[in-house]
Amino acid sequence: MKEDKATLQEQVEEQTKSGRKKFGTFSGVFTPTLLTILGVIMFLREGWVVGNAGLLGGWLIILFAFTITILTGLSMSSITTNIRIGAGGAFSIISQSLGLEMGGSIGVPLYLSQALAAAMYIFGFRAGWLYIFPDHPPIAVDMIAFAVLFIISFVGANLAFRVQYFIMAIIGASLVSVLGTVFTGGLQESVTWWGNFRGAPETGFQGGNFWTVFAVFFPAATGIMAGANMSGELEEPRRSIPVGTLSAIGLSLIIYMVLAYWLARVATPSELTENYTIMIDRALWSPVVLAGLLGATFSSGLSSMVGAPRILRALGERDILPGGDWFAKSSESGQPRNASWITGGIVFIALLLRNLNAIAPLITMFFLIAYAMINVVVFIEQSLGLISFRPLFKVPRYVSFLGALGCIFAMFIVNPVFSLVAIAIVVIFYGILVRRHMQAPFEDVRSGLFASLAEWAAKKVSELASSQERAWKPNLLVPVEDPSELRGYFRFIHSITYPKGYVKLVGLVYNGKDEKLSERLPSLTRAFREEGIFTAWTLVEAEDFKSGLLTGMQVLSGVFFRPNIVLLSLPWEENQKREQDLKSIIESTNQSHMGVMLFVDHPEAGLGRREQINVWVPDQSPEWNLSIELGNFDLAVLLGYQLRRNWRGTLNLITNVEDEQMLVQAGDFMENIIDLARIPDANTYIRHCDLETCLENAPQADISVFPLGDEVDFEHIRHIASITDSACIFTSDSGEENALA
Repeated sequence: MKEDKATLQEQVEEQTKSGRKKFGTFSGVFTPTLLTILGVIMFLREGWVVGNAGLLGGWLIILFAFTITILTGLSMSSITTNIRIGAGGAFSIISQSLGLEMGGSIGVPLYLSQALAAAMYIFGFRAGWLYIFPDHPPIAVDMIAFAVLFIISFVGANLAFRVQYFIMAIIGASLVSVLGTVFTGGLQESVTWWGNFRGAPETGFQGGNFWTVFAVFFPAATGIMAGANMSGELEEPRRSIPVGTLSAIGLSLIIYMVLAYWLARVATPSELTENYTIMIDRALWSPVVLAGLLGATFSSGLSSMVGAPRILRALGERDILPGGDWFAKSSESGQPRNASWITGGIVFIALLLRNLNAIAPLITMFFLIAYAMINVVVFIEQSLGLISFRPLFKVPRYVSFLGALGCIFAMFIVNPVFSLVAIAIVVIFYGILVRRHMQAPFEDVRSGLFASLAEWAAKKVSELASSQERAWKPNLLVPVEDPSELRGYFRFIHSITYPKGYVKLVGLVYNGKDEKLSERLPSLTRAFREEGIFTAWTLVEAEDFKSGLLTGMQVLSGVFFRPNIVLLSLPWEENQKREQDLKSIIESTNQSHMGVMLFVDHPEAGLGRREQINVWVPDQSPEWNLSIELGNFDLAVLLGYQLRRNWRGTLNLITNVEDEQMLVQAGDFMENIIDLARIPDANTYIRHCDLETCLENAPQADISVFPLGDEVDFEHIRHIASITDSACIFTSDSGEENALA
C-alpha cells in the first residue's frame, strides 16, 4: 500500500505542530543516550573488569563492546537518513524495511524489555540508596523511586529531559571528583597490563576468562536506542538520531577508556576485583560519586519509562497488538497516556517480584536482536542496490555486515541459552503476525529483496541446460472475457495448479470496453492467492478473442516466469467462429513453447464428485515401446496425477487396443508407465475394443483426460465428452513436460 499525497502531506504538517516533536539533538537524543551508557556498570563493574583483565585486557573488552555499538550506531544513522522514521525507534526502522510482521516481532519483546529494564534500574537505584541508608525498607525505596519516575514520565518527556540535565550535571561532577585525583597524587599503582581473571567475590573467585568478563561488561555498551525511541517526538529525527547517537557513543567510549586507566593506577588488581565501590572510595569526594551512581540508575530508569510507552504507542498505531487504537491514544500535548499506564503497571508488577536476575540476560538479548536486525536491514538495502536507498549518511557495506555479526556473536557469548530463547520468542511473534496478513501504510524492501533473488536465480538458470523437465509445474495462462465464467472454473483451476503452480489471468478487452475486468480481476487474483495459488493479472486490448490471446501468448513467452499451459474452453454448443480461433491458437502454441489444455465442461455432470480421474493413453501399436518421452500424452499423465493428488481421488490409466495380440505388450507398457512415473496407486485398464465402445464401458469418471490428436475435430471432442458423461480435458504437450522425469 503506497503512501498517497494526502498521507505524506499529513506527515509533513505533523512535523510542524506546536507541542509535538519538539526535541532537538542534544535534549532528545544525546542526553538520554549518554546517560543510559554511563550507567551502573561504569560505577560498580568497570574496576572489576580491569582487575580481572588488566588494563590492556580491559581496554580490549571496552573497545570490542563499543565497536559493536559503533557499527550499529553507524548503520542506524545510515538508515534513519534514508526513511521517514516515524515513531517507535527500532520498530519503525525494521518495519519500513522488512515489513510490519518482522518489525512487530522485534518491537513487542523490545517494548517488554524496555519496561522490565526500568524495574531493574530501580533495583539498582535501591542498592545505591541502601548503601547510604541501610535501615530503609527496600520495598519502600523501590516504590518511592517508581512513583517519582512514573510521575515524571507521565507528565511528559519535556520534564523528563529537564530532570536528565540535572542528573547529567551530577554525573559530570562525579567524574570530575574521580579524575581530580590525578592532581592530588592518587595514581600510585603500577599498571598491570594483563590480568589473571580471578573471577567475582560472589562466586568465591573461582576464575574466569576474557569472554566471561566481556559478558559482564557488554550491557554497558547498549542503550543506544534511548534517543531513537523518541523518534516520534524529534524535530529532525534524520539529523538528530545520527548526530546525537554517535556523539554520545564517542564521548562515552572516551570516558570508559580514561576511567580504565585511572582504575588501573589507583588500586591493585586484588582491590579492583574485591571492592565494587572502589571508584567511590578513591574519589576526591565520595558523596558526589555516590550521587552519580544514584543518578545513573535513576536516569536509565527514566529513559526506559519515557521510551517504552512510545514504543507501545507505535505498536498500537500499526495494530500490532489487540486493542491497538487504545494503546495509540495520546493526550493533547502528544503524551502516550494509555501506553504509560500499561507500562507503569508492568513495571509495578515486576517490582513486586523483587528479583529479575533470572531474566536479566533475556532483556539484553532482545536489545541485541534489535541491534542485529538494524544492521541486517542496512546490509540488505545496501546489497540490493535499489535506487530508493540513498541515505544522506552513507557507510560501507562491511559496517552493517560486521555489526550484525558482532551482535549475534555477543548474544551467544553473553548467554547462549537465553539467546536461543530470545530468538524462539521472536520467531513465535513473527509467526503470529504473519497469519494476520497485516497491511502497512508504507512499502518495504521485501519485494525488492525477493525480486533480486529471482533475478539472481534467473541468471543462474540461464547458465544451465535449457531443459527444465525436473522443475516443471503447471503454470496456467487463462484468458478471461467474462469474470463470472472464471469464477465457475475457480476450483478446477485451483486443482490443476495447487500447490506450486501459478496462474496468469489475461483479461481480453475488445474495442476499449473492459466489461469491468479491471475491477473484478484483482479480486479474483486475491481469491486465488488466499487459496495458496500465486496469481497475477493483466489486460490486453484487441479486436477479438484470437488476436488478444495470441498477443498475450507472444508477450508472455519471452518472460522468465512464463506460463507453460494455455487453458482454453470449448463451448458445449457449436460456435464456428470460436472453433476457428481455437484451432489457430492451438497451432500457434508450439511457437510460444506452451502446452494446451482444452477444457470441455459437461453441461449437466460438471466436475461431479471430484474423485475419479480417467487418463486415456492412445494406442501405441504396433511397437508399444516405452521411451523417456511418452509422446503427446506426458501432459495428460501429469495433469491426471495432479488432479488425483489434490482431489485425493482415484487415477485410472485406460487404453484401448484394437489388435488383440497387442494386449500383453499394452499391459506391460501401462505397468511400466505406472512404475517409472511413480504413481503406485493408479489402476490400469486395457480394453480390446474400438475407442467409442471402450468409452461406453470405462469406469465412470468425474473428469476424463485425453491427448489431442494431430487433427483437432471439435465435433468429435464433444462426442467423446458426451459418451463419457463427464467433464473432459484434451491436452497437447509443449515438449517440456516429462511424466517420467
